[in-house]
Amino acid sequence: MELEPIDPETALELYIAEKETAVSDATVYSHKSRLGFFVEWCEERDIENLNELTGRRLQEFRLWRRNVGDLTKVSEKTQMDTVRVFVKWLESVDAVEQDLHLKVRSPDVTPRENSRDVMLDVEDAEKVLAYLERYDYASIRHVTATILWHTMIRMGAARSLDVEDYDPEEQSLRLRHRPETDTPLKNKQRGERIIALSSEVCLVLDDWLREQRPAQTDEYGRRPLLTTNYGRVHTGTIRHYCYQVTRPCEYGQECPHDRSPDDCEATDDSDASRCPSSLSPHPFRRGAITHYLHSDVPETAVSDRANVTTDVIDQHYDQRSQKEKMEQRRQYLDKL
Repeated sequence: MELEPIDPETALELYIAEKETAVSDATVYSHKSRLGFFVEWCEERDIENLNELTGRRLQEFRLWRRNVGDLTKVSEKTQMDTVRVFVKWLESVDAVEQDLHLKVRSPDVTPRENSRDVMLDVEDAEKVLAYLERYDYASIRHVTATILWHTMIRMGAARSLDVEDYDPEEQSLRLRHRPETDTPLKNKQRGERIIALSSEVCLVLDDWLREQRPAQTDEYGRRPLLTTNYGRVHTGTIRHYCYQVTRPCEYGQECPHDRSPDDCEATDDSDASRCPSSLSPHPFRRGAITHYLHSDVPETAVSDRANVTTDVIDQHYDQRSQKEKMEQRRQYLDKL
């Protein structure tokens, strides 16, 4: 087989163009971001033709990426697994030797190591929501935090909601996969479902819609449930809201890091993520799932509501100890 020369930048562009037709926007973004480091490494090594790639050079990239990025084992595995997929694609376009992807090495990770355990504890969640209810009631931040915690949905799903998806009579939210108007669900049609809401959550949503929500439509003529004066919120905006409201000093707690608000850079809302205690949206989801499981809600019910399999719940979300699980099973068995 005769290899056809191709430079790293062109290869990445062609790879991403093909990925865009087969996977979600979030996956495309992740691959582009990770492989951007590979292109950077090629530039530093003056590799202008990927025909030159060998197993040894791929191992050199792995060590460079680990050191430059100060990667954890899990992050290193994610990085190298993406490179392996990319190299396999390069084989399909005659850019590298066949079976080179088999030489891409990544660390072995146990299920426990692959499970991230950062979450928003129920006590902190209650403090955050209580503070918002008192001092920032029915604001975009209050509504966003309330939806994320009480529904366990992903931030992309929260962003996808329209005003019409909220049914105050049925006290529910309907999630729909609408990729043609820029609001896909991670699991596509399988992610579509109706989520029941409590009266307390509905009261916040009702007041948001009546008093606070800007009268905005998006470029497709839809009315986003979560919107600012500039239109439907972006996932990055939702992330910023979560960082902001989970700073301990933001919801009336003492700083656990011995910082003074006068000289702490994280007190600026735009730099809220610099607070070591601030959390992104996913810990809301993980904490809420764990809270429901602790509250004896059946795992199948949590699975359906959160749109995640029970296996994934066990590996990535369920933070109960083995003893706690045993005691909960005992309570059920003692009733028989």
